[in-house]
Amino acid sequence: MEYRKIRDEGDDRETGIEDVESLREKSVLLSDAVLDNRLASVGETKTDSHMAKAKWKLKSVVTLALTILTSSQAILIVWSKRAGKYEYSVTTANFLVETLKCAISLVALARIWKKEGVTEDNRLSTTLDEVIVYPIPAALYLVKNLLQYYIFAYVDAPGYQILKNLNIISTGVLYRIILKKRLSEIQWAAFILLTAGCTTAQLNSNSDRVLQTPFQGWVMAIVMALLSGFAGVYTEAIIKKRPSRNINVQNFWLYIFGMGFNAIAILVQDFDAVMNKGFLHGYSRITVLMIFNHALSGIAVSMVMKYADNIVKVYSTSVAMLLTAVVSVYLFGFHLSLAFFLGTTVVSVAIYLHSAGKMQR
Repeated sequence: MEYRKIRDEGDDRETGIEDVESLREKSVLLSDAVLDNRLASVGETKTDSHMAKAKWKLKSVVTLALTILTSSQAILIVWSKRAGKYEYSVTTANFLVETLKCAISLVALARIWKKEGVTEDNRLSTTLDEVIVYPIPAALYLVKNLLQYYIFAYVDAPGYQILKNLNIISTGVLYRIILKKRLSEIQWAAFILLTAGCTTAQLNSNSDRVLQTPFQGWVMAIVMALLSGFAGVYTEAIIKKRPSRNINVQNFWLYIFGMGFNAIAILVQDFDAVMNKGFLHGYSRITVLMIFNHALSGIAVSMVMKYADNIVKVYSTSVAMLLTAVVSVYLFGFHLSLAFFLGTTVVSVAIYLHSAGKMQR
């Protein structure tokens, strides 16, 4: 009996020792787990910090690129003139812009195919029902892009940058009519401010005319705004009809039809000049820069939509208006009046309000 009692007490001591050792092991494991979690948390924080910095850098680059491209667009068109006329064919320039954009889309697709392979959503082959919708926006962009050259017979580069913002109004109204999207009260107020700002910037105190831009210029600006707005809304409706479809494929087909319509425009408008003088007659370094600018501007806008946000576009547009005006003072002797400065300020505020109203909608 005593022997059994002593043996039980020994077993209890061994069990107690095992329990203590078990507790120590659990304690060590727990402390290791806590340390691992802390290290993982620090690692995640550093990763998030690096990702935030990379995203900020990308957004900054895209913003800077869009600002430079937007502000130089009108300047390059005016600068490409010689003695007040275009010595090159504007239809061939438009054709090359569409060709360059198509080539950029193909290069982007080739990289995707190499990385992901050819899938149902990124293959170029498609159905007639999908392709048949692209000629409408392509034709609208053709007319709008041609008017973009001829409007400079009536407006200067800074005035064009101001009047170009009228497409915000046309796009907003067409959104409401075609896509049935509701506009906020702030956005409607922004439209009124935008119209007032455009008008103020065009006030002319040094002439008998009240506005710097003549009636023909305003008509062309309004027509361009309507064409741009309708083409943009129609294109968005096409894209959203099949959201999984790769954007580069959709752009490719849009640019293909754009090339076709511009080829027709060359045959109708500049066939004799192209046949007698050559396709690239009258081209200069400024003309080539202008073509690259037009092509890259479209790519930059899509980059903003993918990697940045609408505020970036707002700031880029606002800064581009002022930058165009300042550069035009030195290049073309533009007179920077108080009315233009006030009008530009009002337009910038209107663009910001429109963006804020869109986010609150």
